[in-house]
Amino acid sequence: MLLKLAWRNIWRNKRRSLIVLISLVVGLTAIVLTDGLSNGMMRQMLFNQINLDISHIQIHKSGFNNNKIVKNFIPDYKNVEFVLQKNPGVEAYSKRVFATGILSSANNSSGVTIYGIVPSEEAKVSIIKSSIIDGKYLGSGKREIIIGKKLADKLGVEVGDKVVAMANSSKGDIASDAFKIIGIFQTSNSEYDKMTVYVQAATEQDMLGIGDNYHEFAVITKDYNKVASIQNNFEKSLGTGYEVYTYRDLLPMLIYQMDLYKESMMILNVIIGLALIFGIINTMLMSVFERIQEFGVLMAIGMKNNRLYLMIVFEAFILGVIGTLAGLVFGLLLDIPLAHSGINLSIFATGLESFGIGAVIYPVLSVGNIINAVLFMPIVAVLGALYPAYRAIKLEPIYAINYV
Repeated sequence: MLLKLAWRNIWRNKRRSLIVLISLVVGLTAIVLTDGLSNGMMRQMLFNQINLDISHIQIHKSGFNNNKIVKNFIPDYKNVEFVLQKNPGVEAYSKRVFATGILSSANNSSGVTIYGIVPSEEAKVSIIKSSIIDGKYLGSGKREIIIGKKLADKLGVEVGDKVVAMANSSKGDIASDAFKIIGIFQTSNSEYDKMTVYVQAATEQDMLGIGDNYHEFAVITKDYNKVASIQNNFEKSLGTGYEVYTYRDLLPMLIYQMDLYKESMMILNVIIGLALIFGIINTMLMSVFERIQEFGVLMAIGMKNNRLYLMIVFEAFILGVIGTLAGLVFGLLLDIPLAHSGINLSIFATGLESFGIGAVIYPVLSVGNIINAVLFMPIVAVLGALYPAYRAIKLEPIYAINYV
């Protein structure tokens, strides 16, 4: 009965009800879009890092992450490879040799990170192969090298040119070798492109004098949400002498930034909700003052205060539900196409690429975001109706009936 009365009361003043509905629709649409955009940005930052060199899990010799010297190669890497191969949660892995050094051309030189890789394995765990924009990916050539576009520009080199790489060897002296550039890659992270090069693992092993040893295993799991359990499994299987880190351990600042961003979005949603609440309070108060005589009659014929209170709250709740459904539809109609085509922010490309995001942002809307949005607006509408409903039940029936 109360819901029926509330429904009829809503449409007695269609203009006012439509204003409330439009504000709710705009508010929810804004929440859906901002949540999707912020989630997309943070997920791109995370997955770009994972797909470049971090991967889901990294395995090193114990202490390597804090002291990345050439001598800290993995003990008995074949045993590590055996453990990886028998774990059902592993999708792919790549063995890497790691060194920091200097890359020099005839024009310039720059500090770089030199990755020695097995090309066929690396292609399964990173996007370097698909990021080649000039030349080709590493093949079977012994002294071939691929470098980032930003680094190539700095050194003034192109495909076919020769460069010299220098790094500390396992004996403590300076090791060097000449390489021919066969490919140039460009990723969404300009800082990475400035300081990273890839060569054959065997070539770098010879240059550093470490035999057939490796410094790192980069692992991609079948489900990145289960990395913690797979990490525990590796630690038990490998025992002491190894360190096993997930992407959350390797990217603490980015994970913290993602958590902070979620909190900031909650604050933004609360601000939008408060603005809507004050608008609903104003609208519902106008509705109450226009119906004072009606309320006086209802109270005079025996309607209890709690039922009158609920009737007004139901009016706001119905508006909140309708506004939520409409706003959700509008938000999804905008968000879903953008999730496929992306939002091109190439005007800010330089700044975005320095953060590892990329010029095109793809909004991502999770089920949790949708559920929060669906629950948020009806609650906001009800909160906005509480004070006007309270004012209504405080009216004296005699005063209300004679109110002009």
